[in-house]
Amino acid sequence: MGRAERAALLRRAVGPGGLIVFIRQLADLSASDLAAAGGKGANLGELMGAGFSVPDGFLITTEAYAVAARAAGVDPRDPSDARDRLLRAEVPDEIAAAVREAYRALGAPRVAVRSSATAEDLPEASFAGQQDTILDVLGEDEVVDAVRRCWASLWNERVVAYRTTHDVADAGLGLAVVVQDMVAAHAAGVLFTAEPITGRRRRAAIDAVRGLGDRLVSGAVNPDHYLVDAASGAVVERRGEILNDTQLRELATLGEKLERHFGTPQDIEWAMDRAGKLWLVQSRDITTLYPLPPDLPDPETDLRVLFSANVAQGVFQPITPMGLQTFRLLSSAFASLVATAPADPDAGVPVIRESGMRLWIDVTEALRDRAARELPIRALSVMEARSGDVMSRLLSDPRLAPRRRSPMRTRLRILHAVLRTGALPVVLRSFLGPDRMRARLLPEFDALVNADVGPTSTALERVRAFERLFLEIPPRLFPKLVAMGAAGFISYNLAGRVLGRAATRDELRTVFRGLPFNPTTEMDIALWEIARGARDDPGSQERELGSFLGRYGHRAVAEIDLGVPRWSEDPSHLRGAIASYRRITDDALAPDKQFARGAGEAEAMIGTLIRRVRGPRRWLARALLRRVRALSGLREMPKFQIIRVFARGRAILAPIGAQLADAGRIARADDLWFLALPEVRRAIGGEDMRALVAARRAEYTREIRRRHIPRVLLSDGTDAEAAFATPAGEGIRGTPASPGIARGPARVLLSPDGARLEPGEVLVAPATDPGWTPLFLTASALVMEMGGMMSHGAVVAREYGIPAVVGVPDATNRIASGAAVTVDGSAGTVALDDLAAKT
Repeated sequence: MGRAERAALLRRAVGPGGLIVFIRQLADLSASDLAAAGGKGANLGELMGAGFSVPDGFLITTEAYAVAARAAGVDPRDPSDARDRLLRAEVPDEIAAAVREAYRALGAPRVAVRSSATAEDLPEASFAGQQDTILDVLGEDEVVDAVRRCWASLWNERVVAYRTTHDVADAGLGLAVVVQDMVAAHAAGVLFTAEPITGRRRRAAIDAVRGLGDRLVSGAVNPDHYLVDAASGAVVERRGEILNDTQLRELATLGEKLERHFGTPQDIEWAMDRAGKLWLVQSRDITTLYPLPPDLPDPETDLRVLFSANVAQGVFQPITPMGLQTFRLLSSAFASLVATAPADPDAGVPVIRESGMRLWIDVTEALRDRAARELPIRALSVMEARSGDVMSRLLSDPRLAPRRRSPMRTRLRILHAVLRTGALPVVLRSFLGPDRMRARLLPEFDALVNADVGPTSTALERVRAFERLFLEIPPRLFPKLVAMGAAGFISYNLAGRVLGRAATRDELRTVFRGLPFNPTTEMDIALWEIARGARDDPGSQERELGSFLGRYGHRAVAEIDLGVPRWSEDPSHLRGAIASYRRITDDALAPDKQFARGAGEAEAMIGTLIRRVRGPRRWLARALLRRVRALSGLREMPKFQIIRVFARGRAILAPIGAQLADAGRIARADDLWFLALPEVRRAIGGEDMRALVAARRAEYTREIRRRHIPRVLLSDGTDAEAAFATPAGEGIRGTPASPGIARGPARVLLSPDGARLEPGEVLVAPATDPGWTPLFLTASALVMEMGGMMSHGAVVAREYGIPAVVGVPDATNRIASGAAVTVDGSAGTVALDDLAAKT
């Protein structure tokens, strides 16, 4: 029977008057038919329309499901009952008749019956394999029954749990059912056009089994596995003999065509009949890959290496568009300080890239420079050790081989850049007179942060003032701030050299305990004082909190994102921290006592260490260790002051949001933070930005749910750490960050917002910034997925004297809240003392 005759029969199956469409041909569908056909049906129709080989068939629409669900009395609030009702109920007569007629029109062959939900194959969640597929169905009654089983599978436990995880509401869901000719498969399987584990693009990963593909999906057999380089067609890995090289290249080529059609890497289900013809039975976006920044060069000729700036700052979550805009301005400001300012300051410099609403630093040129390639690795060895390890392994990649360039020329360029910042004299003066330099510069910083940036009477004047704030103030502020902290770090390294074997690594780290002049620890102790005072006088809390916010209200969780409300706007996080502090009843655990005890231990250690050496070494060691104490606490000062600039910038822009919301160009005032400055100017000029903001907010919500952020991302899509991963041995290891051993129940937290940590619990987190540190005062130890010895969490842990292990891969998944753990901050190990670890 021809397609035209089948179409006529299918039109008769629609129902009286054609008002309710129960049946549609796959060939008539496209990607725009998601509401009626569900994700799978719409995709299959799109593939047929594009000329790909797809088994012929028809679709029972979501309207048919809606009719059947109403007839069965389905209540989406009770998934288990909904499933049972659909399984027990008869398929409504008019729908059953339409399905039978369509099945006969298809020629009544053996068919595959597949679920196609409206909440599957979405950009943020594939729902792959969640609803039912029933293969090799023969007979009208059997097809009708298979349709009913597919409907019921919309409410099975695993798919309901999956929807909950991805914040997909049950209400309003629809399910279509695809019925297709059954391919008599010689082989079947799955093709990913990007390697799913490492993320490498144009590396086809193929799994294949003999016969039907359901055995692969169910895990009943171990499939053959192949990797094919799509660019060259070379088979780079082969485990099995089901497919020959020609067939593998054909599959890889098919994958390339599908990826070009949909514009993104694809997860493809295929079948090969006994004649060797390839059939597509599904193609969906791979939703788990980390997105690549736009406008990257071809990685085949110019591979780029991107380091996560979010990881460096201990911020796991995405950054709002205005937050990203702020960093583009900052990059332009610092470029003007050390080199040439970009033509468009709003656009930033090419070395700063964005993807997944996060920041990336392109370190490729440094890695390709013979004289400079070790510099980022050395810096990361103390800031984010695992990233440094990954980059050191990348140095052997021939695509990153050093270019012919004079090492002396590189060194002179670096020296010239450093001299232009004016930082070296500050380092020297800080080293010679730390107290004088600190007393001189801190008031200067206050004056700079509050410097006049021009009028703010109109919206456009506020935009210009915001730009001036970030283009003019940080370049004058930041080099001096960094130089003071750097003098302390240099003193620490020199002290280690002078003492040599007279001091162990842990003994030297003890000198960092209870450091003075650290604005973050001063902030935490001030918060503790509020909690202590509120025990005797509960009414004092809000009064003292107001004073606290006057000094620290510019801070926030994820404070590097200018789009995030400051504590002065929403202090609820601080009230939660105060409530936790008030539960500390053991005076020995009081944060001020712990801090003072740590400072005493540091001073005692200095005395011990200098007594171990004689003559000039003793004098020099004493001088250096004193400077470590006087200057190292200022390591947190650059961020403290820059965040003050951020808070001022937020205050300058905020009134524009209210104006644009009143004018109807954005939906609400805080939508302003989901625009960049050029878009704000267009909105001020009258352009409606509501649709753009809605799309940005949806992307932000998707990225909030992303659980894995690569530390180092290559421009071919490879997550470099995953590519170098080795099988995990027994135990959990990371980088030693703060010495000592502590035991306690784990508390896994992905965000500090609203979180409470009971005294004695071990804090397990993906990363931390100053917004987390109020929790440190009640923690017995710290375990972080990100970071190095000088990362924020490690520094604060040492000051409080709590053991810390950082750079622990996947810690928040491998350790469960409540698990009894032992943290050894000297050895860099985390031992699970019971069976509460996640498996």
